Amino acid sequence: MEFKELGLSEGVLKALNEAGYKEPTPIQAGAIPAVQMCRDVLGLAQTGTGKTGAFTIPMIDALAGGRAKARMPRSLILSPTRELAAQISENFEKYGKYHPLSMALIVGGTSMNDQIARLDKGVDVLIATPGRLLDLFERGKILLADIKILVIDEADRMMDMGFIPDLEKIVSILPPMRQTLFFSATMPNEIKKLADKFLNNPKQITVSPPSSTSKNVEQFLVKVPHRRQKQQRFYQIYQQEDVKNAFVFCNRKRDINDVCRFMKSKRIKCSPMHGDMDQSERTAALTKFKADEIQILVCSDVAARGLDVQGMSHVFNWDVPFNAEDYVHRIGRTGRAGATGRAFTMAVPGDDDKLVVNIEKLTGTKIPLLDGGAETSDEAAAPSVRQHERHHNRHEKRDRKKRGRGGRSGKSAPVVEEEELNDGGFGDDVPAFLR
Repeated sequence: MEFKELGLSEGVLKALNEAGYKEPTPIQAGAIPAVQMCRDVLGLAQTGTGKTGAFTIPMIDALAGGRAKARMPRSLILSPTRELAAQISENFEKYGKYHPLSMALIVGGTSMNDQIARLDKGVDVLIATPGRLLDLFERGKILLADIKILVIDEADRMMDMGFIPDLEKIVSILPPMRQTLFFSATMPNEIKKLADKFLNNPKQITVSPPSSTSKNVEQFLVKVPHRRQKQQRFYQIYQQEDVKNAFVFCNRKRDINDVCRFMKSKRIKCSPMHGDMDQSERTAALTKFKADEIQILVCSDVAARGLDVQGMSHVFNWDVPFNAEDYVHRIGRTGRAGATGRAFTMAVPGDDDKLVVNIEKLTGTKIPLLDGGAETSDEAAAPSVRQHERHHNRHEKRDRKKRGRGGRSGKSAPVVEEEELNDGGFGDDVPAFLR
C-alpha cells in the first residue's frame, strides 16, 4: 500500500513525497483511515514505528477547513516531554507545509508571554505538555471549549511521569463531543482503564506485541565485575565498534556529567541531556547531535521516548534501567525506519541481576552475553578491583580519624545523601500533584 491509496489531499501527498515517504508504516496504514472516518483510535505500537505520523498526517486534512478563534485552539496534542512535543511540531511543519494551518508549542522552559501571544492569534493545532497547559488554563489565557480532536501521545510514559491526574483534569475540561486518538507503546492495566474512560468505541490498532523489542536492534549484555570499571569497559567497546552516533543512558542525573567528563578525556565529542538543564541547553544539545557536531548524547530517560534521530547506530545503557519497559524504549532509539542498530547494556553481577531478569521476562527474550573482553573474566579484573578497594579503604580510614577528632570540636561529619534518580525530564513541566 502507498500513501496515495489512503485518500489524502494533494498537498499532504506532495509533502510526504518530498520527505521521501511513499508507503505508510503498519500503524499509519491502520490509523489514518480510522481518523479520516472520525473514529476514536487506540493505537498500540512499539517505539520507532511511526506513531507520530499516524495522527499528524490525517489531522492536517481534517483541520484544513475551518478557522481558529483567539485563545480557542481547534485540536490538542498532549505529550509527556518537551522534546517529543517539539518533534511533533516538526512533523506538522514537514507534512503540512502546503496547508495554511497555524500551530503553537506550549511547553515549560520557554517564555510564557511568547506562548500567550501566539494563542491570542488563534491556533489550529496546540501541542502541549500537561503542566504548562494547566498553568495557562488556570491563568485564563487559554480556552479549551472548541477542541475537535484530542491526541494523547505516549500514554504509558505519561503514567510513568505522574501525569495521569493532570490528564484526567484536562480531559474533564474538554467538550465531550470530540474525536480522541490515544497512542501508547505498552498497555498496562492502568492505561487500559484510562483508554476505556477517554475513548468511545475506538478502533484498536496493534502492530506489534506489547513490550517487544525491534528485530532490527542487535542486543548485547556486558557483564562488568564492578561499577567502577564501566568507563574502561565502555571505552573498549567504543574502540571496537563503528559508532556513528549514540545515546548513552544513565539512571542518575548526577552520573551524567561524570560520564561526559570521562568521554571528553578520551576526546569523544559528547553532551549531557537531562531534566535539570534549561530548555535552551537541551535544544542546543539535540540540534548539535542531529547535525553530527557531537557524537554521543549522555542522557536520562528524558531522551528514551519519541526522540527520532535518523540513522543512529548505537545505544549504550551505562546502567540497567530500573523500569524494564524503559529498556524497550531506550534501545528503540536505534534500528528505526528499517535501519539496523546495536545496543549494549552494562550490568554488574549481583547488583543488576534482578533488573536484567525483569527485562528478559518482559520482552520474552534473553539478552545475548557479549563474548570476549573484560566482562567474561572476573579473575582478570580482580586485581584492579582490589587495588581500587585498598585505595578506597585508606581514604575511609583517614576519614574515620578525622571524624573521631571532629576538628577538635566533637562535631560529626555531615551525612551524604543517597544519589538522586532521574526526573524523567519534568523540568518545570511538573505534574500538578508535585507542585
